[in-house]
Amino acid sequence: QVQLVESGGGLVQPGGSLRLSCAASGSIFSINAMGWYRQAPGKQRELVAAITSGGSTNYADSVKGRCTISRDNAKNTIYLQMNSLKPEDTAVYYCNADVDLKYGSMRYEYVYWGQGTQVTVSS
Repeated sequence: QVQLVESGGGLVQPGGSLRLSCAASGSIFSINAMGWYRQAPGKQRELVAAITSGGSTNYADSVKGRCTISRDNAKNTIYLQMNSLKPEDTAVYYCNADVDLKYGSMRYEYVYWGQGTQVTVSS
């Protein structure tokens, strides 16, 4: 199986910065894409940022210019650098991984989620 371990959440004042990390481990054949989603109380889970195996990135309009997603392929780890944080960024942030697992000669695509890390932006 695959495990996603997130870290880096916490309490920060408006205008501050945080860096989230997500490390994938397990019997991964290849990673197709990884990303960060968030869910605020009473709201649906939404994409924050994603990065493909080719390095293409995608950001929610609400975080463009404030957040940067990056990856370390050797460590199967992604990072989300968040700057100029606002109270509306407060949410549980979830790591997501679209991976291929290999069983014999067959490859299967799976999507995994991390347990979530709380980000609170408040003075």
